[in-house]
This record gives sequence, C-alpha cells and structure tokens, in this order.
Amino acid sequence: MSNQSEYIALLQETVKELKQARHWLQRSVDKCRDIDIASRLSEDQYDDLEAYMSRFVRANDLLIQKVFRAIDAVELERPGTLIDAVNRAHKRALIPGVDDIRRLRETRNEIAHEYVTEDLTDLLDRVRGYTPMLISIIDQTIAYCGKYVGE
Repeated sequence: MSNQSEYIALLQETVKELKQARHWLQRSVDKCRDIDIASRLSEDQYDDLEAYMSRFVRANDLLIQKVFRAIDAVELERPGTLIDAVNRAHKRALIPGVDDIRRLRETRNEIAHEYVTEDLTDLLDRVRGYTPMLISIIDQTIAYCGKYVGE
C-alpha cells in the first residue's frame, strides 16, 4: 500500500471486523454469564464456553494485530514490532497500560495453544475478568478511529 486512502480503507475494514467481533464477544458474555463452571456442564454449555473463548481470542487478535497496526499505517508510523504498536496505542490512550495488553495476550495464548480442560475454571475466570477491559479498549479504539473512518 502506498497512499493514504488505501491505509484508511484498510482501517475501515479492520474496524468493521472489530465491531463484529465485539458484537459476538458480547453475545457470548451474555450467554455464558450464568454458567457455573464448577457444576457438570451440558454439551450446549460447553459449546457456549468454547465459543466465548474463541471469540475472546478473535477480538484480541483483531484489536492488537490488525487495528492497532492499521492505525499506525494511517498515522504514518513506521511498521515495527507488536510491542511498538502496543506502546503507540498506549500513547494514544487506547489502552490503560502495556501490562494490561500483556495479560490479555497471555490469556489469549493459553486459550489458543495450551487449552487444558482441568484448568478450565481458572481460565474461564480470567477470560471473564479480562473481557470487560477488552470490550472497553475495543470501544475506545473504535471511537478513536472515527476521525479516520467517519463513524
């Protein structure tokens, strides 16, 4: 990509994807709110929890890997490492702190790579605890992008 309008189009598309991911994540939050992980889960409850965790991962990835980088491109920042993109997001006041993103990423990685059924209670507790922060960051980021994508 070589011109500003292409960067803005990319940002617009990634923000659209992020809004959809936020919608589906919130839907999973609502469906899983009353599931007691300590009790015997039905197959439907287990499916709902799997969807919730998958949607947490997707929203996390879209936000950090795509949207933060698309903002950087629109604002003519040099592409860099993931930590560069996160640090710039922090400077833009899109995230409360870099450590918060680290915790989101660690939880995301555990879901994606080391999913162990015995640890489901602890993992679900962390996902439930971090989801409001993730949704808040998404909302803040979407609002920030409005100056570029007109929403």
